[in-house]
Amino acid sequence: MKLKFLLITLLTFVMGYAQDQATVTGKVTDKDMGGEALPFASVAVKGTSISTNTDEAGTYTLKVPAGAQTIVFTFLGYETKEIAVTLAAGETKTIDEVLGSTSVELKDVVIETTVNRQKESTLLLEQKNATEIKTNIGAQELARKGVSDVASAVAKTSGVTKQEGSGNIYVRGMGDRYNSTTMNGLSIPSNNVERKNISLDIFPTQIVEYVSIDKVYNNKIYGDFAGGNVDIVSRDYKGNGFFRIDLGSNINTNAVSEKNFRLNGAPGFSGFKNINKPSNPLTQYNYNALNLDKKSPYAGSIGFSGGDSYDVGEEGRINFFATGSFSNEYMSITDGKSQGSVNNVGVIGNSYDYESFNYATNTTGMANVGYKIDQNNKINFNTLFINTSSNRTDEYRGYGVDFAEDGTGIIRREKYQKTNLFVNQLLGQHKFGEKMQLNWAAGFNTVKDNMPDRIQNKLRMSYDGAGNDLGYGIVSISDADNHRYFQDLTEKEATALVSFDYKFAKGEDELYKGKLTAGYSGKSKKRDLEAIQYNFDVNAAGSGVIVDPNNIDAFYNAANYAADYFTIKTLRGTVEVPNALRPQTYTGKLDIHAAFVTAEYKFSPKLTGVFGLRAETLTQTVDYDTYIMPVGSTKFDKNALLPNFQLKYAVTENQNLRFGFSKTYTLPQFKENAPFSYDEVNQSYVGNPHLYESDNYNADIKWEVFPKSDEVFSVTAFGKYIKNPINEVTISSSTQDISWVNSGDWGMAAGAELEVRKTIWNTGENNARKLTGGLNVSYLYTNQELNEDKVARENVFQVDFTNSKSAFSGASNWLANADISYLYEWNEKASSINPTLAFNYFSDRIFALGTVGRGDMVDKAVGTLDFILRSKINEKLGINFAAKNLLNPNIKRVQEGTSIGDVTLINYKKGVYFSLGASYQF
Repeated sequence: MKLKFLLITLLTFVMGYAQDQATVTGKVTDKDMGGEALPFASVAVKGTSISTNTDEAGTYTLKVPAGAQTIVFTFLGYETKEIAVTLAAGETKTIDEVLGSTSVELKDVVIETTVNRQKESTLLLEQKNATEIKTNIGAQELARKGVSDVASAVAKTSGVTKQEGSGNIYVRGMGDRYNSTTMNGLSIPSNNVERKNISLDIFPTQIVEYVSIDKVYNNKIYGDFAGGNVDIVSRDYKGNGFFRIDLGSNINTNAVSEKNFRLNGAPGFSGFKNINKPSNPLTQYNYNALNLDKKSPYAGSIGFSGGDSYDVGEEGRINFFATGSFSNEYMSITDGKSQGSVNNVGVIGNSYDYESFNYATNTTGMANVGYKIDQNNKINFNTLFINTSSNRTDEYRGYGVDFAEDGTGIIRREKYQKTNLFVNQLLGQHKFGEKMQLNWAAGFNTVKDNMPDRIQNKLRMSYDGAGNDLGYGIVSISDADNHRYFQDLTEKEATALVSFDYKFAKGEDELYKGKLTAGYSGKSKKRDLEAIQYNFDVNAAGSGVIVDPNNIDAFYNAANYAADYFTIKTLRGTVEVPNALRPQTYTGKLDIHAAFVTAEYKFSPKLTGVFGLRAETLTQTVDYDTYIMPVGSTKFDKNALLPNFQLKYAVTENQNLRFGFSKTYTLPQFKENAPFSYDEVNQSYVGNPHLYESDNYNADIKWEVFPKSDEVFSVTAFGKYIKNPINEVTISSSTQDISWVNSGDWGMAAGAELEVRKTIWNTGENNARKLTGGLNVSYLYTNQELNEDKVARENVFQVDFTNSKSAFSGASNWLANADISYLYEWNEKASSINPTLAFNYFSDRIFALGTVGRGDMVDKAVGTLDFILRSKINEKLGINFAAKNLLNPNIKRVQEGTSIGDVTLINYKKGVYFSLGASYQF
């Protein structure tokens, strides 16, 4: 009876207390960020211990005693606001508040007021609040998915794929020429003579805060755009001092299973070695040895990083961050197939068994210094150095129609390529009151890309009069069959961006409805390329000499040169020819100056528009001196008015409808305009001086929903119309070279993208156990006119298109990325384990357009599966494991449209990659 009375009394007390309570809910926003959410702000009841923090969407809910109360809103470095309110029991009242930064002195404080843009939830919040249509992927997500470089990072986003064996990406089926790359908003040069954009796989993710992909054009992007702009935002450390060391090891199953992994020994281990041209190259034989060294294909990595922050004066603060790393990797292709010169009835000109051995290195150093002078002024300096190298041996054994009809041919190519990238940037931001802000940035970048001493040798079996094998002999049907090739590329680029913001139309909520931005951006780029090839033409005295394929130095040496076994000549001729040693060169220059103005206005609480106009004037010249066309130049000027606008309609607080439209253009690249010949084993490329730019019209519409701070569901539809599209084609010539032409009057692309990120379930205190999943799927339809009469009118060569229309090269109809991840944290989140399974797929895509009665060359569909396990043993120690390319699919290219069906051109497997790493933070 007493127990019953006690329970009734307790229940009555609890119900009475609950009835005396009220609820306050609302959202806190950042005045300085134009009304964006302010996560982790404090909301408290004055004079009590009752308080809470806003979540990552800036929202809060607080139980408050009924009656007259004062609600206090605070955030470090921001003004404090107190709101008096009277609440009835059981009442729910909404109080939204706006906080702005102050200039109060804060001593011995290391917490920053800026948002951590490495976190997935923070980037989703920015995506929701942004007026522009963009996609961001941060360091947190990159680590969870085991991504080691930026190319693989962007390939995890919707509508993006990575070209096999390179750092080149396709955005919505649009290849290298349609995309652009920036770092912290400033353009950076290419490291590849054949590409407009730098290879994104040279950027390790440890230098990255986040990567932003703009698929919709805006004023701050140069007008040479149609697919997307990738902006690499470097780490900007703020917080307590730290020092971290990372160690790792990795293997490739193909490489470790190969008993004779062989490479040219001249480049060495580090990837920094320079190999110079020989002196007197046409009159003496003083070249590096040709023999291959056997390697143990076990690789690893080491990295160091650290940062700290210091107060300077009363309001200033300076931040330092630096990182350095070295990594290497062995890769091998065995049991591969390579075929070429396939005609329309399926006859194969070259059919080889293919092996490849590659050793790659990446050395990276980056430093960032940020100086916050006061609340209104800050500057940053970034410097980045990356050295990459690739030492590769490719071997082709089998049938060659022009030299080894008996199937005993051998072609061996040894290629060492070394790239230095040096980026320097200075950026500033200055506020003048609450209405005006000046932003500026300047950069100077250099790239040096060297291909010193690329070596090719060609052999076949020799026979005696009775048909008995004698051994291999050197093949010298054409001058270039056996050669040494030296290529040097230097590109320098100066770039600048200045913009001035002015806010207007202040509302009752203390927020400005409008903002005008006017600015200038410009860049001046110069590329110098120099190449020379020394051909070794076998003479009568050397034509019957038997050569060991593993000891070609026994034939190519100073003694045999003196005995007239072979002659050394360049592509221009022998030493008797004037200027025989004059290299092939071209110099490309591009100068762009642009003025832009943007008006952003919030027409209502739901509708916001951004309207922009960019005016560009540019000049592009290419001066060349090649053995195909000695001494010439191309030049074109362009003045472009580029209107663009984007609309955002907030259907609900967590749901947006967006629309974008723009006009842009696409420039031909320097090498595409220069009549410069570059030879692969089965294909030659030559530039076209008559190539000119395309004009593009782009439209997007997107619906997105953000159910929670770390969840998103979005659907996007897009379309593009391109005038005078540029394509890579096989021209009508005796050697069937590949070049570039404006292949028709029009091209178009349309498609749709679906993206889902979802927390499947979570449990435990503070969601210590969580299962999440992500999926993005894209469908793309492309079509373009192929007009050989147009090509003949505008160029000095002809193209015989098989079809009158075609899809775009590089465009897959279907793209998909999916991942599922489990996070389990314990010891107050000092320890955790985080396994992730990630899948990537692209459907068939055209490699080159069909000509001369043949169908297209097509890269077949590929699906890859990766498993990544990241763990924190404690606050300092972490251990990570990854198994990538678990499905080990066939990489296959076919020639379609022959009378016997599809003919395989390339077929190989890359093997599975395993890596194990550990990190320790002091």
